[in-house]
Amino acid sequence: MKRIVEGVKFVKEPMYKFIDINKLEANEKQPRTHFEKEKIQELSVSIQQNGLLQPIVVRPYQGKYQIVVGERRFRACKLAGLQEVPCLVQELDEKQTATAAIVENIQRENLSPIEEALAYQQLLDTQNLTQEQLAQKVGKKQSTIANKLRLLQLPMTVQEAVRRRDITERHARALLKLDTTAKQNNMLREIMDKGLNVEQTEQKIKSKIEPKKPKAKTKSISQNLKIAMNTIEQAIQMVEQAGVEVIADTQELEDEVIYTIRMKK
Repeated sequence: MKRIVEGVKFVKEPMYKFIDINKLEANEKQPRTHFEKEKIQELSVSIQQNGLLQPIVVRPYQGKYQIVVGERRFRACKLAGLQEVPCLVQELDEKQTATAAIVENIQRENLSPIEEALAYQQLLDTQNLTQEQLAQKVGKKQSTIANKLRLLQLPMTVQEAVRRRDITERHARALLKLDTTAKQNNMLREIMDKGLNVEQTEQKIKSKIEPKKPKAKTKSISQNLKIAMNTIEQAIQMVEQAGVEVIADTQELEDEVIYTIRMKK
């Protein structure tokens, strides 16, 4: 169990005991948000045949026990019909609980890139770490941490596609080169509709990024117009987050900026 709680100091040694499954509850701050039903089912069958080989790590919490590490095993035990579950009981505070859960999930290497990025962000926020300190804590390169965190700059539509593994992390990083949410979402649809691989995606994006050409005597964009354009972009993102598919295109002319917005019924 030392690997699970690396970097966390405990006052007491963990206590091993069987606990009524109804007294266990999930941790809302668990970094993993997606559990594959087929994997849970497979683990459930294994537990029925062989029992639970690795105990769940829990802590006393509000008269029950909160799961620190092992929610996937907990779900499989419930599916297998177990009444009692072998557990290691740890005396942990909120900070230790969050650290142990996040580090364990990161080390298991089967989080989606978005879940991993959110876990890193949670550790940075709750423990006031620098990226370099975080990299040392979880045994990763600082550049790896930075690249994962950059994925959180993408719109939710793209993040969900990565979470569902509809596109790869490299696809997502390529989309970061596009400068608007609308362009990123349009490219996402093209990737998925045409089944573009990473190299094809990068080539498409490269062709879409037009080099800046010096314009003679063109009017500069006023502050009011910049505010209006930002407002439109934010409105488009809100509509997309509401589940409406939006195709937007922007054309900047000498005397005006033209927005074309299409929404599917």
